[in-house]
Amino acid sequence: MSGSVINYASCTVLWLALLLKAPDLARHRGDPYLRTICAVLGLAGLCFLLGAPPTVGAINDLSGEPNLAAPLTYAAITAYCAASQVLVVYWRGGPRVHRTARRWILAYACVVVGIAATFALGEAPVERRTDLDTYYATTPFIAEMIVLYLAAHLTAVTVTTLSALRWARHVDGWLRTGLTVLGIGTLCASGYSVSKLVAVVARWCGYDWSALGTTVAPAAAGLGALVTVTGVLLPLAAPRLAQWRQARRTYARLAPLERALDDVLTRHSLRLPRPRPASPATRLMWRQTSIHNALGHLGAHLDRSVYDRTHQAVLDTLGDAARARDAAWAAVIVAAADSDAHGHPNAPAVSFLDPLPDPAALTRIADALTDPVLLASARVPSGTTTTGSA
Repeated sequence: MSGSVINYASCTVLWLALLLKAPDLARHRGDPYLRTICAVLGLAGLCFLLGAPPTVGAINDLSGEPNLAAPLTYAAITAYCAASQVLVVYWRGGPRVHRTARRWILAYACVVVGIAATFALGEAPVERRTDLDTYYATTPFIAEMIVLYLAAHLTAVTVTTLSALRWARHVDGWLRTGLTVLGIGTLCASGYSVSKLVAVVARWCGYDWSALGTTVAPAAAGLGALVTVTGVLLPLAAPRLAQWRQARRTYARLAPLERALDDVLTRHSLRLPRPRPASPATRLMWRQTSIHNALGHLGAHLDRSVYDRTHQAVLDTLGDAARARDAAWAAVIVAAADSDAHGHPNAPAVSFLDPLPDPAALTRIADALTDPVLLASARVPSGTTTTGSA
């Protein structure tokens, strides 16, 4: 795969991640942590975009300056380094978080000014799209510019690696995983500045090791950036993915209970329109709302005597009070749906069940409707459309 393809692919991945975070940023514009995450994603993608040889050529051609793309790319890399440092500062928190963040920003702003000043003072008349670092390693002021941005990059990734891995030992869960991955990513990214510095020093010594800067450095930068961003996003995305997975599981577990109430929901138009498209949490809420609507409608059919007889039967058979309670509710709901279907509400003298089951209990009741052991113990026929009396 060519260097340009790697650059553009990396930029695309990073900016897609930024696009996914954009809605959160729009809702929480004042959150400095979220702003910094978006800055890291945006600047990392910009570094790859500016560093691609076709982009370098386009900038140089449009500006009329043979190597203007170089200081622009170096400035973007420096800004990315600053954003990464500030992100770690905000991530860790503390009483002086804002002051520390401002110091990092000021320090790297000075580096950007130094890059611009040294480029303006130096002479780089021959366009070099991929090996400018080694080609101009001995040119006055341009050499200083190159060393300045590489030193700033190496400092940033070193501090970030040590901070992330040291902090990871004191936390747990997804935060620990994210910090570890972040530390590994910045360690990989250090290969960018290390390989280029080695190539520059080799040039000073009269050797041509420019391949280090044109092959090893871009690969290290690409791998490091992607791993680093993965570490940044893991603590944010993993809990949400876990919630979605749990919502999908709960949604599926509630299906037998909704089927048992399908006739009630359909005949009385109690089911809300199905959300399309919708997140797992939205679909779960839709199913739970439908079930609660049906149970609320069946209030006059929830017979206490059915509950008591079923509960005692399962308790005598299995000796498990929790499973007996779930099976009793399953039997009551099936019986109530059948009673509603035939238009025979219970007599007013019957003691109805109150209150209705809570959301957590609904999944266990739904499980009971498909558990052959519970159904046999409760003497309730399996299936969601049969009459259920104990």
